[in-house]
Amino acid sequence: MTGFKHIPFDRVSWITTSFLSLTLLLALTAAPAYLIIYGMGGFMAGLFAFYLIATGLSITLGYHRLFAHLSFGAKWPVRMFVLLFGAAAWENSVLDWVSDHRRHHKHVDHDDDPYNINNGFFFAHMGWLLFKLNPEPPMDNVNDLRKDKWVLWQHRNVHWIALFMGFILPAVLCGLYYGSWSAALGGFLVVGVLRTVIVQHATFCINSACHYFGKQPYSTRHSARDSWWIAFITYGEGYHNYHHEFQHDYRNGVKPWQFDPTKWTIWLLSKFGLTYNLRRVSEAKILLAELTEARRRMDSGLAVIKNSDLTEAARARLHSSVEYLHMKQEELATLYYQVQKGVSERMEFSKSRVRLWRREIQQSLSHLEQMVSRYREVMTA
Repeated sequence: MTGFKHIPFDRVSWITTSFLSLTLLLALTAAPAYLIIYGMGGFMAGLFAFYLIATGLSITLGYHRLFAHLSFGAKWPVRMFVLLFGAAAWENSVLDWVSDHRRHHKHVDHDDDPYNINNGFFFAHMGWLLFKLNPEPPMDNVNDLRKDKWVLWQHRNVHWIALFMGFILPAVLCGLYYGSWSAALGGFLVVGVLRTVIVQHATFCINSACHYFGKQPYSTRHSARDSWWIAFITYGEGYHNYHHEFQHDYRNGVKPWQFDPTKWTIWLLSKFGLTYNLRRVSEAKILLAELTEARRRMDSGLAVIKNSDLTEAARARLHSSVEYLHMKQEELATLYYQVQKGVSERMEFSKSRVRLWRREIQQSLSHLEQMVSRYREVMTA
């Protein structure tokens, strides 16, 4: 019991903690037991898949890219869809979600970041939800959204909407289709509870794992990272290093091979006139960010070698690698100022030219990694 005396019970958010704990328990016990005993028919499986995608995209496309970052505009059918199914994800109202997320971007990795990764992986994942802040921060960063009457309607009724859309409706649909109370229970446990837990923890992974695992090709000024496997389970949200650098871009996965169904859905809806004003960062600005980070890594790596206490023999072994990297360092500096000029003058570079420059960046970073590896071998010899 000694560990419990350190828990600030007066600050525990009991409703949220109870909900998250109970749904997780049901998802790990009752839902699998139901599937073992009764199985899952085609209709229930289809409904589960629909709800998984609908609620997941309502968070990524709706709560996140539409409302939090205003990265595109949407007509009322899209807005109403994400308000209803976003509530069914049980991640609170648009106003609450967006207020927290905008503070996260403004204060990332600092005390005012609501899910600051520096407070630990579990805290960033879901621990921040279990305790009430004292005092609660004002929701003064969502005044633009307060002008939307449907956003306000959802905020006032979010728990009733979530209860009906997320739990009651799946149970009713399965019960009516199969004509049994056991099927209604399955709709509640599988399509409702199990799906809710999966979607929630996928979202939580963006706040935790995406600040812990992955690469940082655009910036190391913050902890956000690009993780392809998190993108796979979050409809493209895993390219988090890019997102923190260019948060108003409607895309997270900007490379052709990157998995971003949210981006594809937004683009497809635009072809039917349901979304519009899709905001994109120019290739030149993206390349400039990559160049800035590559130069920082190059400068840092060469500084380590320069300031190391190496013997003359060791320096001689590394000489050719260091000289080559100095040459690459100058090439990156020249390329940086060329691209920077293009950005300031709003020039557009050809795709072939950008691909060539990206190859040069990757080659330079590859040589840097090889040199660091040789440096470690020399130091341990």
